Amino acid sequence: MLLAITLLLVGFVVLIKGADFLVSGSSSIAKKFNISNIAIGLTVVAFGTSTPELLVSVTSSLKGYDSAAFGNVIGSNNFNLLFILGVAGLIYPLVVLRNTVRYEVPLSLLAALVLYVLVNDTLIWGSETNVLSRLDSFILLVFFGLFMMYIYRTMSSSSDLDSDSDSIKIYSTPVAVGLMVLGIMMLVGGGTLVVDNAIAIAQHYGLSDKLIGLTILAAGTSLPELATSAVAAYKKNTDIAIGNVIGSNIFNIFFILSITGLIRPLPFDVALDFDLYVLGASTIVLMIFMFTLNTRKLDRWEAFLLLSGYIVYTIYLVGME
Repeated sequence: MLLAITLLLVGFVVLIKGADFLVSGSSSIAKKFNISNIAIGLTVVAFGTSTPELLVSVTSSLKGYDSAAFGNVIGSNNFNLLFILGVAGLIYPLVVLRNTVRYEVPLSLLAALVLYVLVNDTLIWGSETNVLSRLDSFILLVFFGLFMMYIYRTMSSSSDLDSDSDSIKIYSTPVAVGLMVLGIMMLVGGGTLVVDNAIAIAQHYGLSDKLIGLTILAAGTSLPELATSAVAAYKKNTDIAIGNVIGSNIFNIFFILSITGLIRPLPFDVALDFDLYVLGASTIVLMIFMFTLNTRKLDRWEAFLLLSGYIVYTIYLVGME
């Protein structure tokens, strides 16, 4: 048990330092090549921090754990939106680009809506079973391709929120790329250490598998996003803090589920519709927050409401056990 606790603490240290490397390297690349921080956050950082979700979902699919594959993605998206943005926004109010409010956040809502339509075959199409087929997965992959085209078109646009950009340290390109790669590796490794040893500790104290899944595993694969957004918010790099979350949510649905479903069609449990409703409602609430009072800014009180929402959501899930 002492070993598990020690490795858990080591995992957190590796996570935090890995996030620091990833944010520093990606910020340097963005400033050096005049690429907006939000574009970096939506792509490189988002993909890097979504690696655990990809590994877990693909592995779950191959082993036949279909609900785990869906639950991992949908649960991680809810954690990203409510918990991570809540924490990051409490650390430092998140001011975001106009395009983020107009396009990227609505696109993450579209991702949830498209997934809902594709997997609820019985409700929408009158089919006998609900499944994410290979055709459905290909449709998700097409949406992902369109998303990447959008990012490519906006990549050369400079951020209109560069008030803190002078504080960004510029590294040579090889060093910056090296920091990003090392950061992603440390995030994956640190996340694995935290999840594995947290499960071992929880099982030692007799917690149920469902409770472990709803708490530790649901949040576990999102630890890289949490560490990255928290560090980015602390460094006042709000573009990367929120871009990482929104980008990860889009990646998780359009890319990770498409790859997982192409490998093997995934039967869908309609009980997960509730979690999709929470995801859709939370995204709409975020959009509303971005248009109230301080436009394009997630204030601390709004971040607190998001965090409170996740706590209530988790309590409800545990109560339904």
